[in-house]
Amino acid sequence: MSRFADYQNAFPNAYLNRSASGVLEVRFHTDGAKLVFNGYTHEQFVELFHQIGADPDNRVVILTGSGDAFMDAISPDGFDFFTPTGYDKIYREGKKVLMNILDIEVPMITALNGPVLLHSEYALLTDIVLATPETVFQDKPHFDFGIVPGDGVNLLWPEVIGSVRGRYFILTRQLLDANTAQQWGVVNEVVATDQLLARAHEIAESIAALPPLTGRYTRIALTQKLRRIIEDGAGYGLALEGISAAEVARSMATES
Repeated sequence: MSRFADYQNAFPNAYLNRSASGVLEVRFHTDGAKLVFNGYTHEQFVELFHQIGADPDNRVVILTGSGDAFMDAISPDGFDFFTPTGYDKIYREGKKVLMNILDIEVPMITALNGPVLLHSEYALLTDIVLATPETVFQDKPHFDFGIVPGDGVNLLWPEVIGSVRGRYFILTRQLLDANTAQQWGVVNEVVATDQLLARAHEIAESIAALPPLTGRYTRIALTQKLRRIIEDGAGYGLALEGISAAEVARSMATES
């Protein structure tokens, strides 16, 4: 069991604030500006979501970003894709972070304040997704690095937008705008940027007013299929990603 005071300031890339009614806002950032995702945040967010899920006083969770993007920048710092022990760490964290999000057994809202070019699976595991007109979706870094997109996007995009659309989205690195994403069922509402968080909190407070067990068990009821999808496929997808990373490493060694 976690207590908010014990983890509120424990994560350098997540600002946490909770209302008296139990609505927890989690804002990703790097030094107060938009998040630059790297190997250290990959590790950090595993524990972040674990602590949130283990705190019985959280009633609703809002995920959002800083600056003009939810998540659109990545750095190789802290990642080791190219050795067995290095990728084993990524593999274990990659599986655990998804299950830790699903283990947050209260309703979750994502407020996308801008582009989502990586780890869009975080948003797809929440219950309500709000976006701004500037929000776009793409799975960019996997193919940029030459590796399989096996971290959960391969499972969740075909589930959310349909098998054919989902595979096209991944394989072509399609840039999906907010209005199309809403039409396809990825986004619930497109909200003006200056109203995004207010709308997220409005919805969150209405959910937080439900009896505690009602909100909690509704989240559990709504995510059983997602839990099965992640349990069945995340490890295999990440293993395929690791094999492709080994091939990239071999090619790099040959070229040098």
